Amino acid sequence: MLSKLKSIAQTTIAIVLAGSAFGVCAQALPYGAPISIENAKQASAAALAEAKKNKWTMAVAITDPGGSLVYFERMDGTQNAAPDVASGKARSAAIFKRPTKAFQDDVAAGGLGLRYLSLPGVIAADGGVPLVIDGKIVGAIGVSGGSGVQDGQVAVAGAAAFK
Repeated sequence: MLSKLKSIAQTTIAIVLAGSAFGVCAQALPYGAPISIENAKQASAAALAEAKKNKWTMAVAITDPGGSLVYFERMDGTQNAAPDVASGKARSAAIFKRPTKAFQDDVAAGGLGLRYLSLPGVIAADGGVPLVIDGKIVGAIGVSGGSGVQDGQVAVAGAAAFK
């Protein structure tokens, strides 16, 4: 079951990050105008709906393309560290133009992947995903409160709100 969820999350991240008909990866996408508060609320609502559906307590942070916080929600009973972690994941995904899962995978592989541990602002844990509208990165979503796979699944659900 866990591997199936991981596969679904990875596939969804790939789809969300495609960003255009040509399959351009997020790192190649330009930054757009900052996400509106309405769109930030939409992404958060979709993420929280996924968390509630699975009976997980989560914190959700939405940033603009520069990593500054635009919107935040925290479910009752979410662990105290979750707000800071969610904000960090969103900021990392926004400023580096990639899901934080990519850093997690590279660090886990060792070797050159360990270089990310020395970069300021890198969060090498699943749960941060760039938000793409009209082929441009308008911000990012960061989620914390569950396992890495759970955080990633909820973040992807939030990012998919724009598809």
